[in-house]
Amino acid sequence: MVNNLPKLANTILLVAIGFIASAQPYKPATFTDPERLKKIQATFPVIDQLYKKYAEDNHWPALVYGIVVDGKLVHTGGLGYTDIDAKIKADSTSDFRIASMTKSLTAMAILKLRDEGKLKLDDPAYLYIPEMKGLKYLTRDAIPVTIKHLLTHTAGYPEDNPWGDRQLAVTDNELLALYKKGISFSNNPGQGYEYSNLGFATLGYIIKKVSGKTYEQYIADNILKPLGMSHTYWEYTKVPENKLAHGYRWLDGRWIEQPLLHDGAYGAMGGLITTIEDFSKYMAIHMDAWPPRNDAETLPVKRSSIREMQYPWDVNYLTVNAKTTTGRPCPNVSAYAYGLRWAKDCDNRVYIGHTGGLPGFGSQWNILPEYGIGIVSFANLTYARAGYPNTQALDTLLALSGIKPRQLPASAILEQRKNDLLKVIADWSKAKESGIFADNFFMDYFPDKLKATAAETFAKKGKIISTGNVVAENQLRGYFIIKCENGNIRVSFTLTPENPPLVQEFHFDVAQ
Repeated sequence: MVNNLPKLANTILLVAIGFIASAQPYKPATFTDPERLKKIQATFPVIDQLYKKYAEDNHWPALVYGIVVDGKLVHTGGLGYTDIDAKIKADSTSDFRIASMTKSLTAMAILKLRDEGKLKLDDPAYLYIPEMKGLKYLTRDAIPVTIKHLLTHTAGYPEDNPWGDRQLAVTDNELLALYKKGISFSNNPGQGYEYSNLGFATLGYIIKKVSGKTYEQYIADNILKPLGMSHTYWEYTKVPENKLAHGYRWLDGRWIEQPLLHDGAYGAMGGLITTIEDFSKYMAIHMDAWPPRNDAETLPVKRSSIREMQYPWDVNYLTVNAKTTTGRPCPNVSAYAYGLRWAKDCDNRVYIGHTGGLPGFGSQWNILPEYGIGIVSFANLTYARAGYPNTQALDTLLALSGIKPRQLPASAILEQRKNDLLKVIADWSKAKESGIFADNFFMDYFPDKLKATAAETFAKKGKIISTGNVVAENQLRGYFIIKCENGNIRVSFTLTPENPPLVQEFHFDVAQ
């Protein structure tokens, strides 16, 4: 094999030159990709039946849902009645109270104020609500509650869903009186996750203090109106009567209507009323924040701030016994972001969204940023478990369509180092003079060993047919495949933080 190395070098170089000539700029999958959309659309009849069965089995008076692909609402469904007595049918224009799905809009408003330089996330909340200055924590060495604690449910407040859900109409003065009297802590701030509606009501008041507008008006002016969400409301009495979803409870074999609460201080945690068509526009900006890029900013909030909202700041659950909706074991980890839930499953899929539940209502939305798809559903039954059929629908869509996640585009330096490595692989005797390796490389790897490994591997795999594109794991780590007659070879490498980056790690393996 040694005598054939010059021939091998020429072959590798010719393959590399061919790759350079034919390489195309990266284009992420978009709504304009007709084949991708056609595969997704083919799953809709199956998904419709999943929702229909689940709603019927669980006595939901009404269910509406939507599928968003690359920022566009491409499919909707509506079942049942938003008003049982009046027999008003539910559809994508029906207005439902979405409960805690509201929280991410409150968080987005806080991030926008931060971006405008009007507050800092690490600020103690008492800077904006003086009534919090005298709070008594569990120990004297506790740090004060910060805005970030409130965003991530780590303020030390107790979980308060049953109580908090009944507080929507509370006034600002009543909220302040609660703090003035003193509140009870379950943990010290920053010492653990516990879901707090009080925390997000507090953020709503901070928005008012900082912006000079109520949180309702600030969110409407800076998020809802720019997105064209013209059928979204805070106060249920302002919703057109034939569009408002009434809430129900299933009790003793029949539906019992639940009273609707008016808008108040706690609306920042769960009071928004919206439609599938409107909310899909909000989902779209969460999807449009990916991938990071140099394009002009066109969203109401900076793309980087939206990605910051979606980051798993507070990891709270590892569910080792989790299963998919088909029963396959699939552990997952979840975290709270800023007004959003983040999860990653055993298939390495990232889900971002939130649930919502109130007396009379249940809702949920999720996006998979790497796939460019999202799903949302609203129901008008008390604490309707909307997340389960949404997960069923996403699992079905991915399985039947076979769509793949978007691939991170390779940086110019990854492409350059790939072609540099192809030259060296052809002739390791010139490796040290190539100038592409970091100072650690030849203390960790030995040219004679690498040369022998390459010769042995190519002897087994035979003639080179082609060299694949770089698959970027990040902008300084990746791999590529050399396709040979008798199998493939995987070449993976990691670059240093230097400028320009050099190769610090290298693996030359038989591909699986």
